[in-house]
Amino acid sequence: MAKPGNPSAGRGKKKGPTKGTGGKNRRSLEGRGPTPKAEDRAWHPAGKRKAAQERFVAAGGKVSQRPSGGNRAPKSKAGDDTETVTGRNSVLEALRAKIPATAFYIAQRVEMDDRVKEMLSIATNRNIPVLEVTRQELDRMAGFDGVHQGVAIKVPPYEYAHPQDLLEEVIDRGETPLFVALDSVTDPRNLGAIMRSAAAFGGHGVIIPQRRSAGVNSAAWKTSAGAAARIPVAIAPNLTTTLKEFKKQGVFVLGLDGDGDVSLPALQLADRPVLIVVGSEGKGLSRLVTETCDQVVSIPISAATESLNAGIAASVALYQVATIRAAQE
Repeated sequence: MAKPGNPSAGRGKKKGPTKGTGGKNRRSLEGRGPTPKAEDRAWHPAGKRKAAQERFVAAGGKVSQRPSGGNRAPKSKAGDDTETVTGRNSVLEALRAKIPATAFYIAQRVEMDDRVKEMLSIATNRNIPVLEVTRQELDRMAGFDGVHQGVAIKVPPYEYAHPQDLLEEVIDRGETPLFVALDSVTDPRNLGAIMRSAAAFGGHGVIIPQRRSAGVNSAAWKTSAGAAARIPVAIAPNLTTTLKEFKKQGVFVLGLDGDGDVSLPALQLADRPVLIVVGSEGKGLSRLVTETCDQVVSIPISAATESLNAGIAASVALYQVATIRAAQE
C-alpha cells in the first residue's frame, strides 16, 4: 500500500520560471519619457487647434484662454437662452451697436476682409473673447440652412421694450410716429425682414403680441441683417388693447389686407402718426384687430399672385409712407 504523501507538499510553489526577469520590461521603457500632451502632438486634433491658434495670434488676433478643451465653441447647456448671431453684416452691426456679446467666433483660415478686421478690432477693444473654430463647428452653431460666412457671436436674450414707452419717446423727440404691429406672424424670418424694412424707411419700432407671435431669435437676427441692433421691438400683452391706446394718443391704425377699402397709393394719412398692422400670410388680420383699425388698406398686385407674405407687404407699405412723407417735407 502506498503511503500517503505530505499534504503540504507542493504548496507555495509557482508555475513558470522561478527566477525574476531582471527588470527586462522596465529597461525596455527607459528613455521614452512621459507621454506628450495631446496639444504637443502635431497630428492630434488638439495639436492642430493649437497650431491654428498660434497662427491666428501671430496675425494679430486675440484668443481667449479657456481652462480646458482648447478653443472649441462650448456646447449649449440646458436652460441656455443665449442666441447665436451669424453672418458678417449681422455680426458687425451687432458689435457696432455695442450689443453685450459674450463671445466672438471666427472660422479657421477665414478670408480677412474689412468687415472681419473691424469685427476683430471691436471685439478686442471690448475684451470680448475671440475663439477660432472649425467651419464644421460654425455650421453646427448656425443650425440648419444657416449661413455664417465664417463668423458668429453669442448674444444674451433680447430685451423687449414696452409699446407705450416707445411711443412716448418718439413724441418727446418731436418726430411723427411710424410703427409696425404684427398680428399672428409666427415666422421669425418675417419678423426679421420687417425689422429691416422699418429701420430702412424711418420706422420707430415693431410691436408683437405676447402670444402666437415670432420672437427675436437667431433667425430674426440673421434676416434683419443687423437691424435688430437698431430697431426696437416691443411686446404687447394684448394687441387690440395696445392699438386702442395708440389711437387715444392720436395715432392712426392702418391694417393691411387684400380686401381693404383703400388702395395703398391713395393713402392720405401717411403724413400723420401711423401704426401699420400686418397679418399672417395665411389668415390675414384677425377680426378684433380689423374692427379696431381706423382704415384697412390693400396693396394692388397682379391677379396671378394670390398674396404677399408679411415681410414684403410691410416693406411696400413702409416705403409708400416714407415716400409720401418725403414729398411733403
